[in-house]
Amino acid sequence: MHDLSSRVCLIVLAACPFTATACSSVAFTLANVPAHFEEMKVVRDQAYGPVPSHLLDIYIPADAVKQLREVIIFFYGGRWTDGTKDDYRFVGATFANRGYIVVIPDYRKYPDVRFPTFVEDGARAVAWVYDHIADSHGDPSRIHIAGHSAGAHIGALLAADAHYMADLGKDRSVVIRDFAGLAGPYAFTPKDPDLQDMFGPPANYSNMQATTFIDGAQPPMLLLYGEADTRVKPYNLEKLRQRITEQGGCVRAITYPDVGHSGLLIALSWLNPGSVPVVDDMTRFFHSCEG
Repeated sequence: MHDLSSRVCLIVLAACPFTATACSSVAFTLANVPAHFEEMKVVRDQAYGPVPSHLLDIYIPADAVKQLREVIIFFYGGRWTDGTKDDYRFVGATFANRGYIVVIPDYRKYPDVRFPTFVEDGARAVAWVYDHIADSHGDPSRIHIAGHSAGAHIGALLAADAHYMADLGKDRSVVIRDFAGLAGPYAFTPKDPDLQDMFGPPANYSNMQATTFIDGAQPPMLLLYGEADTRVKPYNLEKLRQRITEQGGCVRAITYPDVGHSGLLIALSWLNPGSVPVVDDMTRFFHSCEG
């Protein structure tokens, strides 16, 4: 892309973080431009459950027919209230270019549902992928879970709390190879009224914290965080890393200086102004804790 166009994109992204609705639309449109021209197959709106929100998209590399490919299931963020898989085509394109099958599910959100429904939706999506991804040339024995922000919270609970997959007749440790979380709120206690309503009553808060369920048997975890993040506090990473280490699990934590909450997400796109190596760090980790 020409330097002038690149500067325009960066100005828009700097002025319009992904949380502002109007600006978000512009930012996602820019991030998704190259995805429309990539040589890959996209299966859209595949149903993984019985309700309208139970849909997922599958991004398949053009040459995937040659061998079974590793799979990344990516859960997007949005404070458990917003977001759509259609905005994250750039994530599918980025990792499909690295040779992965990429699955991006939608899930139900507050206020239509409360915790743990959106995590249960995530589990249902993962179970569907495990059962069916071989039809799209994906390897069900190598499913990596990833997510950003609220999506990282969902993914972390699926990896940490085995009951979500067990309720669907699946063994968490068989289905989920590992987990990569970007700026996940893994250990917070709700303070805002809507979050208290979403996750409450207070007696239930421990069930929405991934740290509660760490016992050393969970899949390996990569925890990524931008030091300039003003939305998710660093103690979320620190508490989860400490708990995994204490229990003898496999964990790696990476922090990036001068990177904010949305910066980790932008690093999964072609825009990535600071060349933040999130994609390289994730793909490297997927092979670092082999059992």
